[in-house]
Amino acid sequence: MNADQLPGTAVGGVPSPPPGLVVVGHFDQCPGYGVERPRGSDSWLFTWTTGGQGALRQGRVETRADPGQLVALAPGVRQSYGVAPGARNWRFWWAHCRARPGWSSWLRPYGAGDGVYVVGPVPAGLHGRVESAYRRMLADARWTGAEAPPVSIPADDRVAVAHGTAARELALCALEEVVLLTAAAARIPAPPPGADARVRRAQELIAADPGAPHTVRSLAAAVALSPSRFAHLFTEQAGRSPMRELREARLLHAARLLESTDLSVERVAAASGFASPFHFNRVFHERHGTPPGAYRARHR
Repeated sequence: MNADQLPGTAVGGVPSPPPGLVVVGHFDQCPGYGVERPRGSDSWLFTWTTGGQGALRQGRVETRADPGQLVALAPGVRQSYGVAPGARNWRFWWAHCRARPGWSSWLRPYGAGDGVYVVGPVPAGLHGRVESAYRRMLADARWTGAEAPPVSIPADDRVAVAHGTAARELALCALEEVVLLTAAAARIPAPPPGADARVRRAQELIAADPGAPHTVRSLAAAVALSPSRFAHLFTEQAGRSPMRELREARLLHAARLLESTDLSVERVAAASGFASPFHFNRVFHERHGTPPGAYRARHR
């Protein structure tokens, strides 16, 4: 089944499936491509641009989609999108689905109005990981559950519909990774002009996985510097030490987990890279003025 055979398809473009389905695909469109939905979509649309530029409008809000941006459109509002005027093409991944309730807290800071959320720009070091998650979505959407899960997708496979329960859940898990990763990474301040590329790379490594066992030595090795030189250069350019940057990234990651999941405080601490729940409680209280449990209750 292709995009033009799905129920609710807008003329010339991405399908608008019933809310229970998950549909994912990859398009590379030329000027003239466009979709118009006067009554909006029945499901959420998540686009990740990898080349060219798209133009999206929903309600009264207009936005451009540049490489390294996730744009999400909520259902039920008049929408249109296509290749941006003057752009040579728009290459993008997309997914239609019913959003999980926990995603709202991650998307909320990027709301532009009328159900439009523009997340990004996301650091370049994470682009490959986001695209990899979309590729897993496309592969997993085709899984029937009667055989081993697919490990790759055909080169010409552009659209897949997840019909089975297992396929839908796997695809949604991959999309959740995209939403959480981009929303967290996009909050990292852009480096000032002239910032050292090695410092930027270390910041991207921290943002990509704040729960990993990073140390000054491991980060320095990743950017080919001695630990002392790396620590001095990082502090000079970022305005705080590598370990202070790591702690802030972990606290931000923990806050998002508390807002959007039902993980216990102990598991949130472990997933965010804190070795001790006691230490996590103390530094979280210092940072947010409230313990983790109370923070969750206030934000849920």
